[in-house]
Amino acid sequence: MKITIQGISVNYIQYGSGKDIVLLHGWGQNIAMMKPLGDPFSDRFRITILDFPGFGESEEPPKPWTISDYVLLLEKFIKELKIKKPIIMGHSFGGRVAIKYSANHPIEKLVLFGSPCIRTQKKLPLSTRILKKLKTLPGLNEIGEYMKKYIGSRDYRAASPVMRQTLVEVVNEDLSSFAKQIEEPTLLIWGENDEEEPVESAKMLESIMYDAALIVLPGSHYAYLENLPRVISILNNFI
Repeated sequence: MKITIQGISVNYIQYGSGKDIVLLHGWGQNIAMMKPLGDPFSDRFRITILDFPGFGESEEPPKPWTISDYVLLLEKFIKELKIKKPIIMGHSFGGRVAIKYSANHPIEKLVLFGSPCIRTQKKLPLSTRILKKLKTLPGLNEIGEYMKKYIGSRDYRAASPVMRQTLVEVVNEDLSSFAKQIEEPTLLIWGENDEEEPVESAKMLESIMYDAALIVLPGSHYAYLENLPRVISILNNFI
């Protein structure tokens, strides 16, 4: 199904009946990545999953967006579909949006899977440091721009120019102050070998939230899919 929000065609699916669960996918992903979490609960919950603008079958934003732009879209999306006080589940980037949304909007409960929140200073890879240096040298700025296509994260290289800048905006925002405002029960589910967002970050997030519990499972950044039957059992008890 499609709905136009802020002039952008947004693709989504909605099925089941009962209280609302809204599922938010990670960067570079789509509805299909979250549907395995929704299907087991569609007999007693109404499940809503959207493709964020710039992903799946939704249109790309007309200009680079920040997390706040995605939160605003989510707010209008939820209002248009008459979703009331949902349980929100977000993976990675979707979790970022969920944190900022949940700080100022009514929700029932929150579930975060490998979701970055607290920005920490990390030593840049040598390739990135070289790129930054090239861009400061006279006459080499264009070379630096060209090298962006080949140097940087996989997500960055795969993105369009608009989405590359969007990614920069997204990863540079610290959401600690918003996480501290969330009073609803929150479940953090992390992979013990998550290289995108290490477990240490999850422990920090748990420590600053009002009512959060961390569960660490075997696996990677996609531990929620790698341990799907167990995750469904955990969620069944939580929601």
